[in-house]
Amino acid sequence: MNPSLRFADRPGPVAVGADHAGFRLKNELVEQLRALGHEVVDHGTLDGARCDYPDLALSVATAVAEGGAAWGLLVCGTGVGMAMAANRVPGVRAAVVSDSFSARATRLHNDANVLCLGERVVGGGLAGELLLAFLDGRFEGGRHQQRLDKLHAIEARDLAPAR
Repeated sequence: MNPSLRFADRPGPVAVGADHAGFRLKNELVEQLRALGHEVVDHGTLDGARCDYPDLALSVATAVAEGGAAWGLLVCGTGVGMAMAANRVPGVRAAVVSDSFSARATRLHNDANVLCLGERVVGGGLAGELLLAFLDGRFEGGRHQQRLDKLHAIEARDLAPAR
């Protein structure tokens, strides 16, 4: 299926963001997304200046969680920091991937709505393949929905330590 048609169940633009360590790769992927027909809202960094990844992750994750974006793309040095920050926003399921199987499976099984990549981990060619694999996945539901429901239940709990 044409990757530009994915996420049809979540209408809206793609929210993208990167810190200084992911700036170059983010810009390459934005071009690819636009070539596929996606509307892109770039949350920054817009000039590659040193910045803090949690700020960009929060901006993109909030857009996704509040419905202002169909899904999100975050890039930093490893992708890990972005995923850690984005996953603190309720309703966000961010996954850092570095292989095509995981990029597709995280959509199929986890209904991931934010893709996180590391510019220092994957090159532009592989990142483009990972983006396409992510777009190619469509949540399967079924037994995976039960697990997703459990993730939502964890989100809803107050996880403060018992005294």
